[in-house]
Amino acid sequence: MRDVLYLEEIEQAEALLKPQRVEVLRQLAEPRTCTEVAQQLGQTPQRVYYHVKRLVDAGLVDLVSERKVRGILEGIYQAAARSYWLSPRLVGRIGLRKAQDELSLGYLLDLMEEVQADIAALDRTAPELPSIGLSGEIRVLPENRQEFLNDLHTLMRDLFTRYGGAEGDAFKLAVACYPKGEAHD
Repeated sequence: MRDVLYLEEIEQAEALLKPQRVEVLRQLAEPRTCTEVAQQLGQTPQRVYYHVKRLVDAGLVDLVSERKVRGILEGIYQAAARSYWLSPRLVGRIGLRKAQDELSLGYLLDLMEEVQADIAALDRTAPELPSIGLSGEIRVLPENRQEFLNDLHTLMRDLFTRYGGAEGDAFKLAVACYPKGEAHD
């Protein structure tokens, strides 16, 4: 393990933008399996493996060995470094890539996973859980698609600006917009 890994690739920096991955990296200061990390973080091994795989692909985590457990190969992983330094030339580029990623299905999957975890963590014994769920279908002609997405973005930004103060109850607002698949009988 290196003391410092200097990050010069945007994919490496973006791999660290997810708080869950930072937690996984912390757990991998010592060689561990995904199952061991999952137990420490209270997550499923599959979810941890997903993040470890992204970190390995970005060169931030190494597969240090493998062992057989009940006939299945299990990887043992370790962080590639004790700390990570971000190249200053990447700082301005990360935000641009993130805005593009908001239009990707990968971002949508991460968002849904985050919403699911947030809801699961709610205290269902509380006398009041003020929440709202909305769902609907909108049809947009291909030539109007970008205008629709711009309007949706503006509407959300306005809500975040109007109600984004530091006082009051905190609410999480997530909007998912995706193409509707074919109906299966």
